[in-house]
Amino acid sequence: MVINRDKYLNQLIHKKWNGLIKIITGIRRCGKSYLLFNLFHAHLNSIGIEDKYIIELTLDDEVNAKYRNPLELGKYIRSMIIEEDKEYYVFLDELQHVKDIKNPWLDGQNEKIGFVDVLLGLMKIKNADIYVTGSNSKMLSSDIVTQFRDRGDEIRLYPLSFREFYNAFPTNKENAWKEYYTYGGLPRIMSFSTHKEKSDYLQNLFKNTYMKDVIERYRIRNDKQILDDLINIISSAVGSLTNPKKLSDTFKSKSNTSINSTTIALYLEYFEEAFIIDISHRYNIKGKNYIGTPVKYYFTDIGLRNARLNFRQQEENHIMENILFVELKARGYNVDVGVVEYRHLDKNGKDIRAQLEVDFVANSGGKTYYIQSALHIDDEDKHIKEINPLIRIPDSFKKIVVIKDDIIPWHDDNGILYIGIKEFLLNDQAINM
Repeated sequence: MVINRDKYLNQLIHKKWNGLIKIITGIRRCGKSYLLFNLFHAHLNSIGIEDKYIIELTLDDEVNAKYRNPLELGKYIRSMIIEEDKEYYVFLDELQHVKDIKNPWLDGQNEKIGFVDVLLGLMKIKNADIYVTGSNSKMLSSDIVTQFRDRGDEIRLYPLSFREFYNAFPTNKENAWKEYYTYGGLPRIMSFSTHKEKSDYLQNLFKNTYMKDVIERYRIRNDKQILDDLINIISSAVGSLTNPKKLSDTFKSKSNTSINSTTIALYLEYFEEAFIIDISHRYNIKGKNYIGTPVKYYFTDIGLRNARLNFRQQEENHIMENILFVELKARGYNVDVGVVEYRHLDKNGKDIRAQLEVDFVANSGGKTYYIQSALHIDDEDKHIKEINPLIRIPDSFKKIVVIKDDIIPWHDDNGILYIGIKEFLLNDQAINM
């Protein structure tokens, strides 16, 4: 099955020969290799680039294990660039597997050579255009941005959006939304037909790939059960405000396990660096400043979250909120939790300061959007609760309520747009209706 990832493919096409290293990052199994080795490779062939000018190396494949040595990797790539008057494309997959080694030319010193040194060297080859993938943000984007400054160009790849999933969905399209919010958008999920196949795939992937990666990468020996418990807690409370102190208290109350908040914060950072979860910070809309903790965590793929809980907690409101968050991030927005502060008098005439929450404050290119995620608004009290924070925001940026139902998009007297979740996800211009 061919699944088009046109948005990401067009980014690669646009960035060809821009003098920078193209860095494709994202959670494992989200389609980075497929984008590079299949879709982009096919594009290059279509414009006349022969295979001999496309150098491909998958570094998580055991047959290429020797190229995890940075010196062997650099040597191999150079040996493949034979014709000086031809342009070569270099694809290096899962670059984080390249290990740092001691510099053999500096006896008695501790200087190391790693993949950054390899890339710096390859960048000096004028007829080589370099593309790399990786599944760890700290080892790729952070290190390369730090050491290359303006010489690394990151493309963040997400699992299939609902629109990509819907367009590739092989049977009754009416079932696409239910399948998507249950099993998520990891591309391979579309090759399975039964619940057991999909469930087994997601659960095994979580246990034997993602968790194993985190444990091995950060050399965790004694806290494997704590990691398991922590990701389970985050799965159960997706989209809820929390912080390491609250999570530490949860461990103590539920399992009588004492784990300090600093350790929990570190482990959450590991999950973020592996692209398993993402964070949304609280932002004071009127004060225009960040508040700090608590924060919200969302899963990069909702199917992984659901599988982690054995598909027992299927609250559509939290699932829909998670999907909206990831969709906004994939569209290139910075996404925060909005806080609207206001004062009012209680029934005793006492002046009370209160806070209301806006699910998402999405920013991009100088534009801001305030978005509420709601299953239904047919009950008047529920309707008022959803729009109350929006009408208290003292600016004219776009305000949107996304609901589960299929509706004709409409605006109320406050200028608030109401739109169904499927239309919002299928039309990336819906945000500007």
